[in-house]
Amino acid sequence: MASISQWVSGARVRTLPLAVSPVVLGTAVANNVDQLNLAIAFLALMVSLFLQLGVNYSNDYSDGVRGTDEFRVGPARLTGSGTVEPPKVLRVAVVFFALAAASGAAIIVVTQQWWLVIVGLLAILAAWYYTGGRNPYGYAGLGELSVFIFFGPVATLGTSYVQTLSFQDDALIGGIGLGSFAAAVLVANNIRDIETDRQAKKRTLAVMMGSKASKSLYLFLIWLPMIITLPYVLAYPATILAWLVLLLVIPLSLLVPTAKTAKELITGLKLTSYASVAWAVSMSIGISFISF
Repeated sequence: MASISQWVSGARVRTLPLAVSPVVLGTAVANNVDQLNLAIAFLALMVSLFLQLGVNYSNDYSDGVRGTDEFRVGPARLTGSGTVEPPKVLRVAVVFFALAAASGAAIIVVTQQWWLVIVGLLAILAAWYYTGGRNPYGYAGLGELSVFIFFGPVATLGTSYVQTLSFQDDALIGGIGLGSFAAAVLVANNIRDIETDRQAKKRTLAVMMGSKASKSLYLFLIWLPMIITLPYVLAYPATILAWLVLLLVIPLSLLVPTAKTAKELITGLKLTSYASVAWAVSMSIGISFISF
């Protein structure tokens, strides 16, 4: 039987900040237009966290039963290592997807925005088919695009919308920045796994592009939020705080492109995840400052 620490490892906790960041920024945007609703914000956070946990465990299951994780060099997975029987990992993934659906359903009932059912279904399907099903899109170089969309504009804009019941430009643009950080985390992860993914016939974007081009893409993705910050400073001067994230972005710009070992890239993706949270929080403070 797997230990609690092994199940926690399977949850891939280092990815959870990517689920928190868009909810923080989306809620700040709602607060800026005096439409803050903490109960709905909490439910949005539950949706985001449960979806992230669901996709992490479903990824563990799908890659494990395919045999993809037999070649991996990172932390051992529950299914691939044989620590837990595949059906048990799948059941845990389904439970988290169900919890995400229940939290989303509560939001829909409260807001009466029934069309959001479609968005919720698309999010769950995207989470499952990332590595699940017969033709997972994560094996066709589309993982970064999906992560960018769902943990960027969709999550940020969605969080602000369910509180304000209107689409806010700040949430959309801010979501692009957060989507870039989220995609950068996956790029760093896939750079680490290029050789093993080739062995497993997993055609990630990094496998298709190669290490050098993937590192250039990574740099673009982590610097895009910094560029996005520029016009925000003009509208919300306090968002200049977001430039403090350069204390992470600059070292990452040196670490990931020059990384020689899997350990260095794992450190890089962890720090990229933290940069996402730091940017979301500092931008949120800057945007909300005038509302206090």
